[in-house]
Amino acid sequence: MFTYSKYGVFRGCKSESILAPLLRAFLNIYLYDYDEITLKVNHLKPSKKYFENVDVLPFSAFLTDKYGRHHSYLRISLTEKCNLRCQYCMPEDGVKLTPAEHLLTTKEIITLSSMFVKNGIKKIRLTGGEPLIRRDLPHIVREMDHLKAEGLETIAMTTNGVTLYRVVSELKKAGLDLINISLDTLVPQKYTFISRRNGLDKVMKSIQKCLEVGFRPLKINCVVMKNLNDDEICDFVQLTQNMDLDVRFIEFMPFDENRWNYDKMVSYKEMMKTITAKWPDIQKLEDGLSDTSKAFKVPGFQGQIGFITSMTDHFCGTCNRLRITANGNLKVCLFGNEELSLKDLLRSNLPEEEILEKIEIAVKGKRKQHAVSFFISLFFVSYSFLLIFYPLSSSLFIPFSFLFIFPLFCLFFLSFSFSFLSFFIHCFSFLLSPQYSQHEKPSNDLDWWMKKLEKTTAFIIQYGK
Repeated sequence: MFTYSKYGVFRGCKSESILAPLLRAFLNIYLYDYDEITLKVNHLKPSKKYFENVDVLPFSAFLTDKYGRHHSYLRISLTEKCNLRCQYCMPEDGVKLTPAEHLLTTKEIITLSSMFVKNGIKKIRLTGGEPLIRRDLPHIVREMDHLKAEGLETIAMTTNGVTLYRVVSELKKAGLDLINISLDTLVPQKYTFISRRNGLDKVMKSIQKCLEVGFRPLKINCVVMKNLNDDEICDFVQLTQNMDLDVRFIEFMPFDENRWNYDKMVSYKEMMKTITAKWPDIQKLEDGLSDTSKAFKVPGFQGQIGFITSMTDHFCGTCNRLRITANGNLKVCLFGNEELSLKDLLRSNLPEEEILEKIEIAVKGKRKQHAVSFFISLFFVSYSFLLIFYPLSSSLFIPFSFLFIFPLFCLFFLSFSFSFLSFFIHCFSFLLSPQYSQHEKPSNDLDWWMKKLEKTTAFIIQYGK
């Protein structure tokens, strides 16, 4: 259940404080006890009291944020380039590309992958742009395959599939485990309209080739947009009848400058209504703890379908993902602006331990949920409040504007209060928390405590951002 880091320090940690259950319930805060770390590092036999009514976290505290979310999934963008120009992703003329010297080299990609795997990452997904544009992609996969001896379990890739059929066999031999193919329509003319390129026949050829070489289940990602491809939902479900596919319908969501508006979005409930009208006996499948999709299966069909509800039912609370961009920036949230330049840290020739400390601080600073889902939540709460109290407003002489503003004020006040309390609890418990000192053993030396204080200051600054 427990593992050791390369520094010989125990990764597992537990909450011992009697306040821990209360803090987890209301503030999503995890307190860690030094005794558990010390006992395991020194191979001491613990007394019974250390394991009574205690929640044990069987993973690395290094990649666990302040809300108790452990990050075991790393997405790495191999390139900014793409051979398509999908309307919801980029302009027809493309985007301004980062100069090559400012992008991660192949060696740096492997170095960072190894660093994260040694500290708890179990799954790596290669993305883009379009990762197949990289000519050294098979080499990258082979190098990552060697990391499976150090704890890596899965190497996956997301691609548009246009050129996949050419290299899928080589990638399978190199060690690639899973493939996701992005496909938003099954109609050739509509494919050309959405992607501004031809190529649907090549994508379908790639799907067949993937199944032939053993990529099962093969995942198909479909972004559903109103009045564009929402009339093809049942056609995509039909694909799973005779093919072992996992078709995942994705709610259209804002990203960069895709001119998102609510009118384009088709919600999960709307999609399910369309599907159940044709297949009323569709069955719900069990979802994993960190799964982003809600899984279903039509009885008798080989494959299954799923829904990624990024907008109407966000999964921030169980998010286990970190992202590294093509130019070497670590993003703890896809929608967040906070970035840590791992490329600059690597090229500064800093010791690995110092780089890991900076990564740890960035992970601890991850927000509870991204801004998009937060403001949508506020909107729906306010709207519900209006529906309940508007009929009573005239008899109680309550202004209409008050009904709209009051719930927003209460939510902001509660959010601020919990964040304020959370901040001081973290500051108070920081010096005694092993998650910020797992690369060194406890000591009574003044220098050690001064170093802890320095880390505390850095954490407070990051938390404040």
